[in-house]
Amino acid sequence: PLTQEAWNFYFNQYKQIPQYKLMNFNMNLNEFKIIFYWEYFHRILARIIGIFFLIPLIFFYVSNKINRKYLITCSLIFCLILIQGVIGWYMVKSGLVNNITVSHYRLSAHLIIAVSIISIIFWLIKNFRLKKNKIFFKFSKHNFPFLFLILMIFIQIIIGAFVSGLDAGKIYQTWPNMGSSFFPNDLIIDNLNFFIDFSNHSLIQFYHRILAYLIVLYSLYLSFFILKKKVNTLYKPLLIFLFFISLQVILGVFTLLSGLNIYLASLHQITGVFMVLSTINLYYLGSK
Repeated sequence: PLTQEAWNFYFNQYKQIPQYKLMNFNMNLNEFKIIFYWEYFHRILARIIGIFFLIPLIFFYVSNKINRKYLITCSLIFCLILIQGVIGWYMVKSGLVNNITVSHYRLSAHLIIAVSIISIIFWLIKNFRLKKNKIFFKFSKHNFPFLFLILMIFIQIIIGAFVSGLDAGKIYQTWPNMGSSFFPNDLIIDNLNFFIDFSNHSLIQFYHRILAYLIVLYSLYLSFFILKKKVNTLYKPLLIFLFFISLQVILGVFTLLSGLNIYLASLHQITGVFMVLSTINLYYLGSK
């Protein structure tokens, strides 16, 4: 919007959705501009990323100046970027109908695709720099411990997106207990369907905590295994991974105790990406 009339038009459009009617009914135009610009810059950045990736991809495809096996991976990445845009639209759409927030399922899909994109790019860079052609999904007894760790972390990212989408962090802001007990006392287990109720705020936060503990324990086990086998080549990548997972845990706790401070929450999310990349780096160097 470049004119006052255009701003008023979009603000009136916003007033028609449940988020304004139920939650932001006292919002003025200046406050609306804040949330508008956050969303606007996010979309512009997404388009820049797409163009930034597409133009070199076309150039390398036409000029034959890059190995064809890398082009296949790059084409996959570009397809995921397009899918990411569609999922982003689909996610935003869910917050314009009957809810005041977007669907946490669609939010998690949007986040996990983003992490997948940067993970594939990182793996491609490793192959390119080391002049190798390692395959990510190479299942073996040796590779399984690393792949299992990556799987656990990706599941944790999905659950973390659930926590964010549901604002589940607002329910219990204490640690290590949830309120006065380890297991939230507002949950009543009446049937097996209870355990797959991924819209239950308290249960989702509990799952996010428990899986974090399990990942830490498994990471310690994997570290012990590497040290026992004296795999010297993995010492440095292991230390990098342990640094990021420790930082991630600390940020997670302090984000919760701070009442979901936006800066700490953002650092928690960014550190999560570095933790994923450090895990993939550990797997890449340790895989056979």
